[in-house]
Formats: sequence, structure tokens, C-alpha cells
Amino acid sequence: MRMAVVGLFAGMALAFAGYFGGFGAFLLVAALGAVGFVAGRFLDGDLDPGDFFRPRDRGRGPR
Repeated sequence: MRMAVVGLFAGMALAFAGYFGGFGAFLLVAALGAVGFVAGRFLDGDLDPGDFFRPRDRGRGPR
């Protein structure tokens, strides 16, 4: 499935949550969608759990 179609479904789900459930439901659906997205990327192997805990190398040399 193309990412545009996935984005369309996500936008429709957020729109329904906002319309029928109010702003709180909109935020809940958005937050759970973000958690599901991260979990899906992890299960697909596109995301390494260590990426969240390793410090980034910002290109600076030793001091």
C-alpha cells in the first residue's frame, strides 16, 4: 500500500475522532497512531531500539 493511501486513512481516522469525539479524542487517536507507527517500524526492522538511547554524533571533534 502506498504511503499516500496510508496517510489518507490516518487523516480520515483523525477527522472522525475529532468530529464525533471532540478534541480529546483527536489527541488520543493521534498519540496512539504515533505509537503504532513507531511499533510498526520497529517490527519491520527499519528502526533500531538503540537509536532512542544512543547520543548523536554531531560532527564535533574531541575537545
